[in-house]
Amino acid sequence: MYYNKVEICGVNTSNLKTLTDKEKNELLKKAKNGDTIARQDLINGNLRLVLSIIQRFTNRKENMDDLFQVGCIGLVKAVDNFNTNYDVKFSTYAVPMIIGEIRRYLRDNNAVRISRSVRDLAYRALQIREELVNEKQTEPSVEEIAKKLGEPREAVVRAMEAIIEPISLYEPVYSDNGDSIYYMDQLSDSDSSDEIWLENIVLREAMNKLTPREKTIINLRYYKNKTQMEIAEEIGISQAQVSRLEKGALEHIRRQM
Repeated sequence: MYYNKVEICGVNTSNLKTLTDKEKNELLKKAKNGDTIARQDLINGNLRLVLSIIQRFTNRKENMDDLFQVGCIGLVKAVDNFNTNYDVKFSTYAVPMIIGEIRRYLRDNNAVRISRSVRDLAYRALQIREELVNEKQTEPSVEEIAKKLGEPREAVVRAMEAIIEPISLYEPVYSDNGDSIYYMDQLSDSDSSDEIWLENIVLREAMNKLTPREKTIINLRYYKNKTQMEIAEEIGISQAQVSRLEKGALEHIRRQM
């Protein structure tokens, strides 16, 4: 499948149904009572949800047909395990189930090798997590998962971290009418604070007031990490002269700042 192709896994995506919340609730109730036709209609009516989720993984160069099928497995699990007694939208429950199924598939196909014991512990933790989510309809804590497994919390944390699929900085976390927010947009840089930005401006202004030779020495010394001996040889003066010019330039910059 290509990104803009209409057909995926033999399904014409332009003809996919879109169910209202009311229709979903009615089908869910029927499916819970053993109505297989209602169950199938519910699955078919949420294939657009699977399609929208797999778009998040297009930058991984995975086969989109495969991802769609894996996402459908997550959707089926969500349909079969959803508890209609709780006041929760089906999509709210289904989205993490679908994403989790896709991420498990990607982890299993990851080139990075993880020890069998660590992988087994992580998968058991994921299974317990799903059971607790189904039971409480809330995200369980690591402590709850570890307690149910009978394993130390630290061991569960290490196992879960070991199988995490690396996320691209350019992976979208939210999209609206073609405008996307990427993980990179949500990262902060402590080296780019307003104070440091202002200091850099003052430093540039102070550097501009140095003589050409002083600028050259400061640039070679502090930006290209050269020794005074190397600078002296490069610009054709003695090391003592380089040292004297460097000290004078630094003193001038300090006064300016």
